[in-house]
This record gives sequence, C-alpha cells and structure tokens, in this order.
Amino acid sequence: MLTKDQLTQFRTELVNRKKEIEARMEENDQFNIERDFPGSVGELSTYDNHPGDTGTELFEREKDMALSEHARLEQQDINAALEAIEAGTYGVCKVCKKEIPLERLEAVPTTLYCMEDSQERYIPRDRPVEETILAPPFGQFDFDDKSENVAYDAEDSWQDVAQYGTSESPSDFMNPPEEYGDMYMESQENKGYVEDYENFAAVDIHGNKVDVYPNREHELYEEVLDDEELMSSLGDLPPSEKEPYTDRK
Repeated sequence: MLTKDQLTQFRTELVNRKKEIEARMEENDQFNIERDFPGSVGELSTYDNHPGDTGTELFEREKDMALSEHARLEQQDINAALEAIEAGTYGVCKVCKKEIPLERLEAVPTTLYCMEDSQERYIPRDRPVEETILAPPFGQFDFDDKSENVAYDAEDSWQDVAQYGTSESPSDFMNPPEEYGDMYMESQENKGYVEDYENFAAVDIHGNKVDVYPNREHELYEEVLDDEELMSSLGDLPPSEKEPYTDRK
C-alpha cells in the first residue's frame, strides 16, 4: 500500500499537472476551437479562396482539434486519479484489484490499471466496413495459387513495375543486391524465358537442328557445366564461333 507521504506526493503532482493544462488552454483560447475556421488561422474569410488553397488552414484546424482532444482526455484521467485518491482506491488496479507497482505510478501517475490490465495494451483491430465488399487492388488472381505457373500473373505484374524503382534500399535485405535496380523480389528471375538455355538455344519448327547463339547467358551456362564437369545435351558451338562474348551495339 502507498504511504500517506506517497499519496500526498502523487496528489500534488496531479494537481500541478491539471493546473498546467488549464493554464495552457486558457492562454491559447482552447486551441482556437471555439473560433470560426478561418479565424483560427488569422484569416477573415475563405470566400474568395479555392478549396484547394485552404489545405494549410485545414491542417491547422485538424491539429488544433487533436491537441484539444488530447488535453481533454488528459484532464479526465487526472480527475479520475484524484477521485481515486479521495476514495482510497488509488494504487489498486480497477480490474484485478492488485496493487499497481510504484514504478508504474511514478511513470504514469494517472493510471488506474496495472500493466496486465492496461487498456493501452489492446490495439484495436477494427477495419473499415468497405473492406468486406471491396477487394484489395492486388488480391487473388487466376494463377497466384499455382506455385509452378509460368503464365503472366500478379507477381509478374509487380516485377514489371518494381524494376523502375521501389522504396527499398540495400539495408532492407539480408543479402543485398549489387545494383539499385534489383531492389525487388526475384529481380534476377529470367524475363521472357524460363530455363537459362532458352535464351541462347533454338530449334527448327520440328524440334530438330539445335543451334546455339553466343551471348552472356551462354558463357555463364558453359562455365557452370565446366565447374560441375557435366556435358550439355544442347551441343556445342563450332570451333570458329568459340569466341569470348562481347556486347555489340
């Protein structure tokens, strides 16, 4: 239980905080809430202004309303704590009836709840009612539930847009990409083809006569085969064409 000296100290702190709030609200005219909308920002009238030109005034008005609401709620909490002191219930949780730790009272003198029963611990999960009938812009698409799908789906649509830049940076990745243009999921995924060899190997209309066209992907493919000491079923380039690949513009 709190001692008389502790209760007196908390009462004094609460009364002083209440006086500060009342003095602050009196000095700023209740955060200008009682004044008309244009008058709250020093304007005589908004008659000759386009609604788009009053964005600053609207922001200031909303800010004043938020500060006023915050001060009003703080006053309510202070009054409730002072009433609890007068009733002899201050320092006891209203829910579980256990003593509130002194450290918590020193940090939040207006509290009437212990940490476990504090109302601030519960985050509201309410969502707008419109979400029950409106689908999200990137919701379920035809092919999203097929992991092996190679058709154009929502993920491909996102990648097409993300390649022009996202808000992510190298610090957002465990293994950051080397290029800023690769700051999106599966940025190294093949585009326009599935398997690596499809970018440099070709056949005729009957599936015969395999031709290999030299490019960077082909060099990388051969390096992998060499490292693994594997043979490719795609055939090899003629000796005359075995030249290091260089970009040709």
